[in-house]
Amino acid sequence: MVLSGLSWRSLRPWAVVGVAVVCLVAGVLALTHDSRPAHADPAALPHTTVEVSASRCGRGWSAPVSGVQVFDLHNPTDGAAEVLLEDPKSQAVYGEVEDIGPGTTRELTVRLGKGAYAFKCVPDDADAVTGPTVRISKGRSGPAAAPVTEHDLIPPALAYQKWVGGGLSDTVRLTTALRDAVDRGDLAAARAAWLPAHLEYERLGAAYDAFGDADGAINGTDAGLPGGVHDKDFTGFHRIEYGLWHGESAASLRGPAAGLVKAVTALRDDWAQTRMDPAQLGLRAHEILENTVQFELTGRTDYGSGSNLATARANLDGTVEVMSRLHPLLATRYADLAGLESELKQAGTVLDGFGHGGAWTPLGKLGHRQREDVDAVLGDLVERLASVATLCDPRRTV
Repeated sequence: MVLSGLSWRSLRPWAVVGVAVVCLVAGVLALTHDSRPAHADPAALPHTTVEVSASRCGRGWSAPVSGVQVFDLHNPTDGAAEVLLEDPKSQAVYGEVEDIGPGTTRELTVRLGKGAYAFKCVPDDADAVTGPTVRISKGRSGPAAAPVTEHDLIPPALAYQKWVGGGLSDTVRLTTALRDAVDRGDLAAARAAWLPAHLEYERLGAAYDAFGDADGAINGTDAGLPGGVHDKDFTGFHRIEYGLWHGESAASLRGPAAGLVKAVTALRDDWAQTRMDPAQLGLRAHEILENTVQFELTGRTDYGSGSNLATARANLDGTVEVMSRLHPLLATRYADLAGLESELKQAGTVLDGFGHGGAWTPLGKLGHRQREDVDAVLGDLVERLASVATLCDPRRTV
């Protein structure tokens, strides 16, 4: 799963961030930017204009009604602001719109029912302000969830970071075995050693943003390199993969294999001093499989081994690992967490069907129905995991 000459993981993909922050998925939570329930025609819904400012936050909502409705959030100030619609007592959030620019109006579509509500306005460079409380006496409201703070995310991030350290040690061990096979000229053994080493690294998906430039050297592709697969800057797992499956000699692969071991060893040794950003953990849970669909299921990272489905399985393992760390936070926030976790298991079963005895079916060998099954289960997971990213996006509460 790579993009350009660097791994996609060393970048911050703006398209992915947009999806993760703005989507309303499976009715989990309306923490959205201009998103609407699929059944609702916004033109036919009641509209209420609400002011977004420190002095008049929430003003304009004087005739509350139940049901699906649209709030036109107008920012008359000279600075951007974020707005949340919440329960003023519990601070459970029903909807959110970020980055409302000066002088602009943005829509928020939510379902409201019996309960108390208030808008919270969060200017970019000022304290949050909560507007007046509005009460609705009847009806069923949409879902809401308590906001997650960065403090909430520190324990799962630390636990995940410790797990990554163990994975990097295993990657060093496995890449060393790969290098040793190349050094002694046993290319058959090197091909057998390449996949376990690569998959061990691929499982560490949520950490790649913290790996920085090291990830490009370890798992980059030839995209954007003037010399393509023969460019001197094409390094790491995929450089070795290309050589092993395109008839290159052991002598030509000794340098790349040694360089790979050096790079992963340095990364492992530096990891103890690295600090992952806890705020990114939920976003990474979504990004891993989003990029799996984009790069592995299109075969864009296949340099001869035909192991894209094996890599997809490793990426799924990495997603499950992140989700296990986030489970305590999501248990009270994600309405169908059990269903999501069940679907993760189902995806593993589907992918395992193509990896009998360690020999993985290449993408090009899948039948039409098989391809549909893989695309469907991973595509649906990407959609569901966008809600995880939304729910775990830290919010200012003061």
